[in-house]
Amino acid sequence: MASSSDDDFITVVCTKPKATTTTTTADREVVISVADIQSWDLPAILCCRSLKVKAHRNRLIQHSSYFHGLLTGSFSESGLDCIAVEWNLETFVNVLHCIYGCELDVTFNNFLPLIEGALYFGVEMLLMRCKTWFSKVASSEVPPEIQLDELIYIWSFGVEHACDFLPELCASYLARNFMWAISMSCFVDIPYELLLSCVKNINITVDSEMHLADALLNWINAKTATMEGSNGYENGYTCLLKQVRTTLLPLSFAAEKRSSCHFSKFADESINSIFRLLKIPSSTLITTIGDGNLHDLRIRLTKFSKKVKLSKCPQITSQMILLSVLPSSHNFDSTLRSIEQSPIKFDRIDRDQCSIILRSLPTLSFEAVQEVDISKCPGLHLETAIECFCTSFPSLRTLKAAFLLNFNIKTFSLLIRKCPMVYEVDLTTEISPIITSQVSSLSATPATTPQISKLSLNVGENTLYMNPFHKSGLSLAKLTLEGRSDLCDSDLQYISKFLVSLQYLNLKGCISLTDVGIASLLLKCCKLHSVLVCDTSFGVNSVLALCSSPSDYAAGHHVEIEHIKPLAFNLQALHMGGCKRVEKASLLNIMFQMQKLRTLCLRDTNLDDGALCRFGGSSLEVLDVSNTKVSHAALAHLVGRNPGLKCLKLRGCRYLSQQECDTQKGEYSSVYSCRELLNTIGRTLRLEELALGWGFSYSSLEALKPAISSLRKITVGLGGSLGEDTLGRLLNICPMLDSIVLYFQVLSDKIIMQIMANLKNLLALTLCYCMGDISIVSFKSCVPNLRKLKLERVTPWMTNNDLVVLTESCANLIELSLLGCTLLNSESLHIISRGWPGLVSIHLEECGEMTKRGVSSLLDCQALEDLLLRHNGPGIKKSFISDAVSKLPLLRKVSLDLCDASEGEFDIPDYADRYFLSTVKIARCKSQRCGLDVQFVKARRRPVHKETLVVVWNSKTIIRTVVKERL
Repeated sequence: MASSSDDDFITVVCTKPKATTTTTTADREVVISVADIQSWDLPAILCCRSLKVKAHRNRLIQHSSYFHGLLTGSFSESGLDCIAVEWNLETFVNVLHCIYGCELDVTFNNFLPLIEGALYFGVEMLLMRCKTWFSKVASSEVPPEIQLDELIYIWSFGVEHACDFLPELCASYLARNFMWAISMSCFVDIPYELLLSCVKNINITVDSEMHLADALLNWINAKTATMEGSNGYENGYTCLLKQVRTTLLPLSFAAEKRSSCHFSKFADESINSIFRLLKIPSSTLITTIGDGNLHDLRIRLTKFSKKVKLSKCPQITSQMILLSVLPSSHNFDSTLRSIEQSPIKFDRIDRDQCSIILRSLPTLSFEAVQEVDISKCPGLHLETAIECFCTSFPSLRTLKAAFLLNFNIKTFSLLIRKCPMVYEVDLTTEISPIITSQVSSLSATPATTPQISKLSLNVGENTLYMNPFHKSGLSLAKLTLEGRSDLCDSDLQYISKFLVSLQYLNLKGCISLTDVGIASLLLKCCKLHSVLVCDTSFGVNSVLALCSSPSDYAAGHHVEIEHIKPLAFNLQALHMGGCKRVEKASLLNIMFQMQKLRTLCLRDTNLDDGALCRFGGSSLEVLDVSNTKVSHAALAHLVGRNPGLKCLKLRGCRYLSQQECDTQKGEYSSVYSCRELLNTIGRTLRLEELALGWGFSYSSLEALKPAISSLRKITVGLGGSLGEDTLGRLLNICPMLDSIVLYFQVLSDKIIMQIMANLKNLLALTLCYCMGDISIVSFKSCVPNLRKLKLERVTPWMTNNDLVVLTESCANLIELSLLGCTLLNSESLHIISRGWPGLVSIHLEECGEMTKRGVSSLLDCQALEDLLLRHNGPGIKKSFISDAVSKLPLLRKVSLDLCDASEGEFDIPDYADRYFLSTVKIARCKSQRCGLDVQFVKARRRPVHKETLVVVWNSKTIIRTVVKERL
């Protein structure tokens, strides 16, 4: 603090503005001096209405432009010994603290008042202190400290007061925390200028280009909903949307947004760009695209990026990933051109060559990236991509690579070695329809090996990529191999060395694994707490592995204390639905040992009351016992012990329709009625998902009422009997429903209108084999959030005009299933493709003559992944499957019927020409007499299913199977 011995003093009287004076404010005036500024009693000072401060005239003049002008100019106050100001007392005191060099804490509470005081009194030192503090806060890499509404207010304050650093820092902060911002409800309140500055900021951080585009569209839609559109606004919106790199959008997103009034032009540009890239050989990508457009191929990566999501982007290649991890200033044009022109082709180089190339390039390291999603990106050369991840994402923890058949054991080994910190890997593929417990095979051709070099390696070759004593894989705790029909026991044996720390294992639908193979793996994973093995050969041996003590198999190995008990004791999740090889004795054994279980799926197993009553856990949150022999007594006992149940699935449990039942073993001999069970559920649980059938009625709903007020998903199947009044009450009781599935119910226009009009959060609606008086009136209410619609045997009256109404009321569907709409014709396909261009799943069966004139218009739904066309007219070309996969880059599943083949058969593409296809099902029918007409003149005949040819591709083989069932 400067000496005041030769300095004149002046008295400054600061008075609170009248508007801020409260009834509790004391009227007395407090007199203080800067001589003892360090010991001011702030609470006492600030409770008064005015302050009289004795301060140094020269100090005020030197550090405040306000006092400099007031005390040195021509103002009358310049010669006075006492001057008056009107300002917030706390802020004025803080201004004085700053002028006199005292310690000053800037916080969110005083930040703006301090800036306002600094600007008014012209205290540059205080303004700089505020700027330094806010710059530090705005550049912090920890989770956001500023609330979004506060950020908007700070930005507006900066604009209003011409405080330039505030808008700039706010835009930078918003850009770096954009994913956080779009999750806030007040995102739509962001001013246009702030949002535009944010999206133009080089540090804007998004998980994917889709997140940016979707956020901008939501903002635009909110704005247009509150004000009339004008050319000025439209131009502004266009300027915003031009910042989106449409070339990097997922194909499904672009296809869906073709119907968006604001984004349709950009969506068309995106689709054209995607298909143009798909036609360019990856070896000539850079040369073909040209220098000027390379910027649009760069994935947005900043030092703040935590997730990189490229899912459903068939246009993504390894070159584009490499392009994105090079510095913007680097001359990557010449670098990549030299790679293209070299004899080593980038899309076919092996891992060693790739490592050499990457080491020669100045690739950037994005250490914050922990998750990468490349699911449904068939254009990636995986080994090259993994090398890029290893180099540029050293902290990678999660890799999602679902539906990539070429991600095999060799690739998995490379990933584990190159990215040792990986914690979670998802290699999900389509589950084969050939589930042994569900189908009866008539014939199966030997598996054939695809004619593609180096597509897969056997276990012996894989050892070249991995030293079994290497520490890689020790971090891997979560592995999903769902649907991997190419996975065999020897593969499990090989990868088991990487799974010593595994906690979560998903083998659902891995039909090539044996019970012994699964058991062997379980014995080696002593830290497992979640096992998902639905529809596999999981059986007696696997149960024994879960129930065995580690001492039985851990000889010579260190076993941690917490794992001395059997794996079953520590399990938190066990899903073994459809595993009929688990005998009753095994069920009794494992049910008794599981004490910590949180989710349990036993659907379609040999479960009965005796086994269910053996379960002693009390932490269940999810229980699925659909299609089992359980009854009221055992269920009531289990529900009473597990009050945390949120999901309960009892569909297909026929014993629940009986009036009385006891357990087979007699442990619980009390007689329970269905009513008593439902009373127990209503009294004990707070459900979010419920699936019921047998025994469910009006009285059931009344009993369940306390438990289902927060219900989000409900399924009512065969055996459930809900009348119109009951369904109406259901909607009132459960206003948060987002999924409704009804089978064999009696419906009316009234109840469907209530569903469509009242459930604004409805995402999925399924009505199957329902009766009643229903018309198109039911579907005239606009349901913008509805994404999935299945109407099977409920709308036989549907015409093309009705279909148009449906496209208008349910404009945002991505999945559509129609069965039994016999009045539809070939024009219907045009209506579907125009009305729902973003469909990813279309199932059309017995829908008049939809396909009699061909199905070319359906190919306009360019993001299709699942297509079923059966009994819609014999107009489908022999080459349809090959044509479809060449034009629909994400198509994975095709189901057809020979009845619809214009030439009597369908060509099935070979391995090299299948593109992304993984499953083809072709059903065959025969004609069968079903009765005589009224005049008894001739017999009527109808098509009856005979068999289905199922073709399944995986990373190793093509499997052709003929089954009795219609799949």
